[in-house]
Amino acid sequence: MDFDKILEKCGDAGRYQYLILLLLGYIAFTSTVHYYSQNIIGFVPQHWCYHEELENRTHEEIAAIYAPFGSKAACTRLDKIEVHEGVYNVTVSSQSCERWIYKYDYGFRSMNVELNWVCENAYKARIGQSLFFLGSLMGTFAFGMLGDRIGRVRAVILANQCGFVGDFLTTYASNLTQFSAFRCISGLAATANYYLMFILVLEFLAPKLRNLAISGVLGLCFCLGALVAPWLSVLAGNWRIYLTFSALLQLIVALFYFVVQESAQWLITRNNVEGAIARLKLIAHFNGRQVPPADFEAFRRHCTAKRKHESQQNKATLFDLMRTPRLRKTALIVIFTFMLISLSFNTISRNVEGLGMSPFVVFSLFAVVVPPSGLLQGLMQSRLGRKATCFVALAGTSLLACALGVCLSFESVQLNASLLLAFAMPTRLGISICYTTFSQYSSELLPTCVRSRGIATAHLAAAAASVTSPYLIHLGTKWAAGPSFILTALLLTAALFSLLLPETNNRQLPITLEDGEAFGKGESMLSFDCWRARDDDVLKQPAEELKLNALNGARRNTSPETEAEGVVEADADPEAEA
Repeated sequence: MDFDKILEKCGDAGRYQYLILLLLGYIAFTSTVHYYSQNIIGFVPQHWCYHEELENRTHEEIAAIYAPFGSKAACTRLDKIEVHEGVYNVTVSSQSCERWIYKYDYGFRSMNVELNWVCENAYKARIGQSLFFLGSLMGTFAFGMLGDRIGRVRAVILANQCGFVGDFLTTYASNLTQFSAFRCISGLAATANYYLMFILVLEFLAPKLRNLAISGVLGLCFCLGALVAPWLSVLAGNWRIYLTFSALLQLIVALFYFVVQESAQWLITRNNVEGAIARLKLIAHFNGRQVPPADFEAFRRHCTAKRKHESQQNKATLFDLMRTPRLRKTALIVIFTFMLISLSFNTISRNVEGLGMSPFVVFSLFAVVVPPSGLLQGLMQSRLGRKATCFVALAGTSLLACALGVCLSFESVQLNASLLLAFAMPTRLGISICYTTFSQYSSELLPTCVRSRGIATAHLAAAAASVTSPYLIHLGTKWAAGPSFILTALLLTAALFSLLLPETNNRQLPITLEDGEAFGKGESMLSFDCWRARDDDVLKQPAEELKLNALNGARRNTSPETEAEGVVEADADPEAEA
């Protein structure tokens, strides 16, 4: 009796499954608030260089005085201000600004305001943000290793506690060194606090819940987190209080230790079959199921036989991906393309300033387009296939980014919020489709035997590329259209590289290295699934299922003793599916 069968008897769609889905939603919510906190605490409101003559004037009067200086008004220091018959005559000082007058957005005092990290000091916030991504790179690797050594539940809790410590310490930062170090600690949790819990939940869910239930919960909670994050900061009124809220949300995850059961399949890989059975019994009790002891004994024998079989097999390593030419080409294209898409995604989703509207409002509008992007992605993939959907999304988003860049090139248009949002919103929608589509597409391209490690490598490379995202956003303060034009080039490059990959829709996916080397052989750059004749379609049945069917047929003709000593059927790998 394999893991899926014993889990079905213990309950794979019961109360426990709905509980962990709820907890996964909480993790998705807190990780979204945590991720966007680095952006929100650095919001820069409209500001002007301080002058004693401006102390008792309204913001509208101050804006009128600085209007002749255009985009340079925020960093221009005035020496004298004279009013003659309602006309302002000003003299520019040769000295740089040391104090500023801020027009607070919804009353929120950000870190950049409190520390005066504006004008020539604006780069300091970007350094801290880039170290946040560096921390994410290190955390993805470190907690992935820890998850294999100490267990998934402990790794999830430790990752979130790193986020708690990093956010809490950041509230006491008063200079660039402290801020950068604390944001790096906070960044350790940026990815690991979510994906380990995702793998854990995926293992205990019935196949019928893995797509709809997980997608629905994650889509709702990611959207809710992105909506709540900016207005939570407005409610707090100060960046230090907001980060304290973000830290406390992650501290609560420590209570998961008393509720979430450790991964049974991880315990089996650690030769702790009795520990796995104990967790399954707790799940059965929680779900109100009665499982006969004979079923657990059959599962125990299955694990023993499987361990003997696996000890005789030569396991494929990550370096095996590079040994054959076609598989090496596919792996390198997947990693490179994912780097470009991830950098573009992190830049577009966080670049909410300079659009002629409050960044809090833009943040909320960007969050609203996330659920529709998932629906549109599903419709496109069912009609066009993986490859065509990926190419169309990347090419279309690059054109939208280019159009936004053209608009930002004209100073007169930079204040037209409606026009800018008309291009920014579809761009945000498009990059969401690009990211989720390629995440799924790339996992199908790599053979099952190295899929988990291959995708983990792609995510590490993507985190490394995202380190440059804050500097790309900062370029917008010097050249408003610069980030959009660079994103156009990145996305167009990714679109062209996606054409070099084979189609996976309605295809039998590779399981071995040999399958991966032969996969897509003979296909051209324009071999899209939507252009293929429907009567030639091959049922997309995973190679694992085909082998299991053949194996089950063979095992019906064998005795129980031979079956225990022979080849055992492979369990579903939730990490590969993730």
